[in-house]
Amino acid sequence: PLAQYLIPRDAEIALARSAAPDSIAKDAEIQVFTTTGFQKAVTGTNGFVCMVARAWSAGFGDPNFWNPRVRAPICYNAAAAQSQVPETIKRTEVALGGGSESQIREALKAAIKSGALPVAKAGSLSYMMSKGTYFNSSEGHWLPHLMFYMPETDPKSWGAGLPKSPIIGNNFPDEHLTIFLIPVGRWSDGSLSAGGPD
Repeated sequence: PLAQYLIPRDAEIALARSAAPDSIAKDAEIQVFTTTGFQKAVTGTNGFVCMVARAWSAGFGDPNFWNPRVRAPICYNAAAAQSQVPETIKRTEVALGGGSESQIREALKAAIKSGALPVAKAGSLSYMMSKGTYFNSSEGHWLPHLMFYMPETDPKSWGAGLPKSPIIGNNFPDEHLTIFLIPVGRWSDGSLSAGGPD
């Protein structure tokens, strides 16, 4: 049931803002999840857009793709917001319409092919530094990290995945997208992350 995915509006705004340091999030646009999809709750002034992604924003094939406990606060810079916010809205639209995981995947592929959804631009960045993140029972909130979005490229060109490299790279061919994840040493509230780099 849809109710499992909802949280109170004020709590959702606070959780969305916790994705990035307050110096960024306090002036960001905030999108909140409702029974009809994501809606703008706060108008921003700095170009950033913060929201709390739900489980269907996960990678296709992820066992937690429909897990109602998933909460992924994320704050996009202006460049990333141009591609990633519309993608999240598209995924949500299909999910709320009763679409399956494969239907969400096909809808994204079709929208990108037609140009209805833009491909990520170089310079696209998001913050995922919230202690309130919940990915799954094994990872919990994982580590605070930054994500960089690029048109599909070889992750090794960034040194991603090489021995002792701090960068993780994943390709998403359906979306013509490569995402690089870089763990950072502190949460958005400034506290140290146990297990992360200093």
